[in-house]
Amino acid sequence: MAYGSEYGSEKKMAEGGNDAELLKEKANKYFKEKDYENAIKYYSEALEVNPTNAVYFSNRSLAYLRTECYGYALADATKALEIDKNYIKGYYRRATSNMALGKFKAALKDYETVVKVRPNDKDAKMKYQECNKIVKQKAFERAIASDEIKKSVVDSLDIESMTIEDDYDGPKLEDGKVTETFMKDMMDWFKDQKKLHRKCAYQILVQVKDLLSKLPSLVEITLKETEKITICGDTHGQYYDLLNIFKLNGLPSETNPYLFNGDFVDRGSFSLEVILTLFGFKLLHPDNFFLLRGNHETDNMNQMYGFEGEVKAKYTAQMFQLFSEVFQWLPLAQCINSKVLVMHGGLFSEDGVTLEDLRKVERNRQPPDSGPMCDLLWSDPQPQNGRSVSKRGVSCQFGPDVTERFLEENKLDFIVRSHEVKTEGYEVTHSGKCITVFSAPNYCDQMGNKGAYIHLRGSDLKPEFHQFTAVPHPNVKPMAYANSLMQMGMM
Repeated sequence: MAYGSEYGSEKKMAEGGNDAELLKEKANKYFKEKDYENAIKYYSEALEVNPTNAVYFSNRSLAYLRTECYGYALADATKALEIDKNYIKGYYRRATSNMALGKFKAALKDYETVVKVRPNDKDAKMKYQECNKIVKQKAFERAIASDEIKKSVVDSLDIESMTIEDDYDGPKLEDGKVTETFMKDMMDWFKDQKKLHRKCAYQILVQVKDLLSKLPSLVEITLKETEKITICGDTHGQYYDLLNIFKLNGLPSETNPYLFNGDFVDRGSFSLEVILTLFGFKLLHPDNFFLLRGNHETDNMNQMYGFEGEVKAKYTAQMFQLFSEVFQWLPLAQCINSKVLVMHGGLFSEDGVTLEDLRKVERNRQPPDSGPMCDLLWSDPQPQNGRSVSKRGVSCQFGPDVTERFLEENKLDFIVRSHEVKTEGYEVTHSGKCITVFSAPNYCDQMGNKGAYIHLRGSDLKPEFHQFTAVPHPNVKPMAYANSLMQMGMM
């Protein structure tokens, strides 16, 4: 009897192992098709059958990385290594998760482990050296920051003495000012993949920094009964899709105001074109064109996801430093008619935050790891009540009850946020009180999602959703300028 029982148990385990492998293969197939949500689903089912397989955790970690759930990716990579400390891919995954979260020292430790085990692995050595370079650079920047009050790039620029060469036949500011003609010419110039003269780019940046620095952290506007505003979500360097928004919905003007809700740059490889266009419209229509900061208007994200590399490739490191300064002055939230609050990420890790608290946020800095400024840029809604640890590894996830309490306390009707890819380009949750809008269709050329924008009218503030699909763009792949440490494949 004992033998039969043992045999039956072993057979069951073997069958379970086969089931888990079949589920893993199914997940791998979805992963290769870039359907990461289904890949995660089937890796999770494989783990339910066999929760002691390091490969399943490691593969799910990569799928989480692809969907920007860095916190979950980090947890899975750590679990893979708890199961098998010799599983080299686990160290790679954990290092990549930490890199995405800006935890460079922790990432370096894992790359160091890989190099020790595989001293002849060129890829491992390259990743270690690249990460080590970033750690040293960050230490140097901290040392400089503590030594002296940081000077602005603006102080070292002499824009007037920059000459525009005779053979440059592109758009120029008129008497140093952005005009409607300049904006149309610049958009066409960018469409043909031509570069704006550096003098013009610097003029835009210096002027927009001055303009943004005079704005409050919480911008408050009033729409009249007859007025409407268009709210757009993430655009992520997808310049040709931005042009399509303007084609479908009209160019920004005094009578056609826009609010772009952060994450203008990174991932898409036309981020410079997007941000210079948006900054140009801010200068042209300062009271009718609004920009809020996203979690990608930050140094750590720009270093990893392409914007820093793109600016250095198309212009200079000095210009990236100026962009960094300008991003720090972007407002963090916008309130419309004292009833609708717009922010990039979402609500807060603690109850009791008021609009007055948001007005007082000192925003001219890189965001901290916690607190209201961090939450405005990073948090996400969740369907269940309460709060939970963020899938991203930063800030939190907040439930319908959190939204309800915040709105009630601040006498608001609903919030509009972005920050997450949505299949339909938008999503309405928390009983209509939390709306997500995302305006980068077929995100990263692989997600297959629609983009959307919202119309809000002063008469009733009822959101109207408009969807659109991706348009063709020149053959420059997303992440073309991203840090090599973020160029990952299946291992």
